Amino acid sequence: MTGFLLAIEGGDGAGKATTAAAVAAQLNAASRSATVLSFPRYTATIGGHVLGELLGDRLPHAASPKAAAVLYALDRLESAEAIRAAAASHRVVVFDRYIASNMAYQAAQGAADDADELMRWIAALETGQFALPAPDLSVYLDTPVDVAHGLILRKRKRSYTDEALDAYEADGGLQVRVRANYAAMAAAGLLGRWATVPTLAGGLLRTPAEIAAEVVDLIAA
Repeated sequence: MTGFLLAIEGGDGAGKATTAAAVAAQLNAASRSATVLSFPRYTATIGGHVLGELLGDRLPHAASPKAAAVLYALDRLESAEAIRAAAASHRVVVFDRYIASNMAYQAAQGAADDADELMRWIAALETGQFALPAPDLSVYLDTPVDVAHGLILRKRKRSYTDEALDAYEADGGLQVRVRANYAAMAAAGLLGRWATVPTLAGGLLRTPAEIAAEVVDLIAA
């Protein structure tokens, strides 16, 4: 595995998919081979399918934070060969959500006092027991929760739900806690190197090209 692993992270509506695609496009235009892998892989793995049922509120019982964390980790474990193949054939693999997303969201489901312990447990599960590669760089797209909520409502229909908001997106309190967890992870350097990139400047949304250019510069830093 030789490719640089770049994880684009952030809360719902932060623009992760758009940024990941724009970063890959800029890298490819500069003859730096790049590809995007998005998680969860709702239609490609068993874990991803079950996660779609969870987020669509179609499971008979709510999942505990650890149970949900295992499902997200299994989705990536099932995708391990795809990750290795992408890293072997590209200079940069851009993840639209990766391990830190699992950590931020599941820790936001439990008691605040347990958040750090649960995030470290998930990191150990994914990079230790499941032997998934840690990212070389995680980029957190810092977007205010109210702005992100408005952007979510502009999303196209998703494969796993007919609703405008899935179970996580509809929980405003959860989104606030997720944002705090990302800030804590970045400050502690969990999973390795972090960078925070604001998606607003002067109260206005930055363009995808502007954000992507900043991220591309970070790869070479």
